Amino acid sequence: MPDAWTAPTPDALSSMSAEPLLTREYDADPALVYERLRSRYGPVAPVDLLGVPVWLVLGYSEVLQVLQDKSGAWTKHLDNWRAKTEGRIPPDWPVLPAFEVDSSVFRDGEALRRLRNAWTAALAPFQERTHPQAQMLENAVRKYADDLISVMAEGGSGAGWADLSAQYARPLPLMVANRLLGFESARGDDVLMDAWRMLDAGPDAAAASDRLFAAMTDLAMAKMSNPGDDIPSYMLAAVSDLTLDELTREILMVPGLVADFTGTLICNTIVEVITNPDVRASLSQGIIEETVNRVALINPPMANLTFRFPTVDVRMGRFTIAAGDPVMVSVAAAHGDPLFGGAMNRNALRSTRAHLAWGAGPHHCLGQRLATRITAIAVSRLFERLGRMRLALPVDQLPWRPSPLMRSLRSLPVQYEVVQAYTPPADTQARPAAEPEPSAPPAPTAAGEAPISALWRFLRGLRRG
Repeated sequence: MPDAWTAPTPDALSSMSAEPLLTREYDADPALVYERLRSRYGPVAPVDLLGVPVWLVLGYSEVLQVLQDKSGAWTKHLDNWRAKTEGRIPPDWPVLPAFEVDSSVFRDGEALRRLRNAWTAALAPFQERTHPQAQMLENAVRKYADDLISVMAEGGSGAGWADLSAQYARPLPLMVANRLLGFESARGDDVLMDAWRMLDAGPDAAAASDRLFAAMTDLAMAKMSNPGDDIPSYMLAAVSDLTLDELTREILMVPGLVADFTGTLICNTIVEVITNPDVRASLSQGIIEETVNRVALINPPMANLTFRFPTVDVRMGRFTIAAGDPVMVSVAAAHGDPLFGGAMNRNALRSTRAHLAWGAGPHHCLGQRLATRITAIAVSRLFERLGRMRLALPVDQLPWRPSPLMRSLRSLPVQYEVVQAYTPPADTQARPAAEPEPSAPPAPTAAGEAPISALWRFLRGLRRG
């Protein structure tokens, strides 16, 4: 039974004794942490997020209520974060840079609608499969997948070992992001690698982030004067009064939203296919996108979403959340809520679409179909070419990245056998014109091509001897 609890006053968050969220236990199995918090506090719990107290919303109904915001009581704009405006958030708080991008992710009302109109128009050619751009993108994704698999298997004798996170699931959507952004010079090569460094949040992440912002500013400026067949150009065509700063901040999200989220979804889907024979069999039945939906439900890539702030005091669960308090909604915890998951058959190959992995309400994900399709192609092609795939570690020993937002594998080591060699058709032997020219002649891949040089040199360095 939950402990007896007296609802605190609305300003009690800063004085409450909240347990740290990001612990070794959380890294190993966040579901256990969510359930302990739910048992103690109910659908809303106070937690310590790297030294900052926040409310964590755990209940499905409560998460949906915040996301849909039918009452208009919630905002994402950081000016409404009381502790930040009062100077109580350390300037070096690790999560702060991700919150200070000032893109549409943190906008509300008309400002949000204007930018989302630009995104809707820009994504449509690439994710609506009747468009020729969508068909060309799907062909490009298959080619990227085949190139990456060929590099992994290069020099092997039919069997091998690979880290499918570093060598496949992460670089493939970064290559897609590079194409969607429309880089037309060797700079796209460097941008791709800086996006990787920034997402890794390592010691060189800050410098990489600065270079990435400069590159995106240059790209946005170039598209304003010379539009192309790419997301920045379509955004400008849809909302012609976008400023240079607005466009830069929007396209800066592409590596994260396309690459990190989709790369995580690819990894999580691969693990599900390897460890669940029924799911593996379903790939040959042509329901791969159903498998991707199922994985988004049981292991959502973005476990917790960026903060919302109530503009008035809000009663939720046993607590009154004060206006301006930071509130983090947990999609993963909501999916584990017995009121939602209790009636769900987690072994079913077909699963509900009522999950929240793609968000809901004003900020629901506009690129759902694109991310699903990229993941479906990547996973299908991997299992077509590599057989007898098995994890090189027990599933409960796979290493996860410590992150308050993403539930992403740090590495995915597997053993495999090559069952299908790849020889590209004669008319695709040449490198597509849409790809940026390498800054230096790279070594050819097994397919005889010359892919993005810095990336391929990096990936070759990851191959296990």
